Amino acid sequence: MPVKTTFRENISIALQSIAGNRLRTSLTALIIAIGIMALVGILTAIEGIKQFTNDAFAGLGANSFTIQNRGSGINFGNGGHRKIYPAINYDQAERFSKLYKLPARISIDLSVTGTAIAKYNSIKTNPNISVTGSNDNYLFIKGHKLALGRNFSSSELEHGANVVIIGDELKVKLFKNEDPINKSILLGSSKFRIIGVVAPKGSNSFGGDKFCIIPVQKARQIAATSKPSFGVTVNVNSPDVLDASIGEATSLMRNIRGIRIGQAENFEISRSDSIQQELSGQLTGITVAGFAIGAITLIGAAIGLMNIMLVSVTERTREIGLRKAIGATPAVIRKQFLIEAIVICLIGGFAGIILGMGAGNLIAVQISGTFIVPWVWLFSAVALCTFIGLSSGFYPAKKASKLDPVEALRYE
Repeated sequence: MPVKTTFRENISIALQSIAGNRLRTSLTALIIAIGIMALVGILTAIEGIKQFTNDAFAGLGANSFTIQNRGSGINFGNGGHRKIYPAINYDQAERFSKLYKLPARISIDLSVTGTAIAKYNSIKTNPNISVTGSNDNYLFIKGHKLALGRNFSSSELEHGANVVIIGDELKVKLFKNEDPINKSILLGSSKFRIIGVVAPKGSNSFGGDKFCIIPVQKARQIAATSKPSFGVTVNVNSPDVLDASIGEATSLMRNIRGIRIGQAENFEISRSDSIQQELSGQLTGITVAGFAIGAITLIGAAIGLMNIMLVSVTERTREIGLRKAIGATPAVIRKQFLIEAIVICLIGGFAGIILGMGAGNLIAVQISGTFIVPWVWLFSAVALCTFIGLSSGFYPAKKASKLDPVEALRYE
């Protein structure tokens, strides 16, 4: 019971001291709050970005790779430049598809445009529709499922028929409650008959559901350039054979492209999860930067807090002498000042958590559409504030506990 009573008294005295120096306490708590806000805000935003990338890549699986003539890596430095090699023409892509011997699904893809306008009667979309030419393996490899209609037939693929499979967003925008199957839409100046509608994936997928898929032969006819570069996507049966499949694909494409022994490849092979891995690496760098910013701010806050506690010890020297004279032990005095330092840190910490969650979620909601609560980082922030309070308050508390009661009572 006496221990509990002493602890309550220490908390009460600490709160009275904080209330008596509101401006000084507020400024110190504000510095701590800014540091915690930087940490929690950046980490909350990063959690939102990670959730977005996980959802966006969930449908692609871990057993696909793509062969193309340019790098797919994300590079925030060097102006974002990527290597670009000679185009992979259709004959090379077709030969690869026929000569690849390992069990796999293969799609030959051609990106026609990302700024098409789709029109049905008098209704039209914004100029942000992507049009891709491919074959009947495209939907499976990309993780899409048909909500309505069917896939391309072999005859449609062979002759480059004017048929199209549309994303759910086009169906909602152009047809509302109508059945779009077998209705015709304009993509640019070409008319296409809808044969299928892809089930929605939502805004977390790259490009959302604003896309159209047409037969690759038709894409060749309407491509803006006379020498387009095709991509070849290979989906193997198991992630366990992915490395061996990539090795086989590399060897085959080198032969098709006429690359001699000792020469470097003039094409890129990227795994389906490579962009996500690169983005995760970039996010790790941003996380480290966030920690550095927060740490620098918190070190400054810790120094400021220690200074305030030393000033507080000096101002309350007579009070410390009086408490010692009536029986307070050095341990009790030490706890009193440690509790005061921890309380100041926790006030700043809770303010920083609220501000950080607010700022971080402004970014996270814009990116992933979901409110994020990073519980691990929140509890870590509370623990960090307690540690700062202990480390900053230890020396002033120790100094206060060692004051001689007689000398302290004489202090003016």
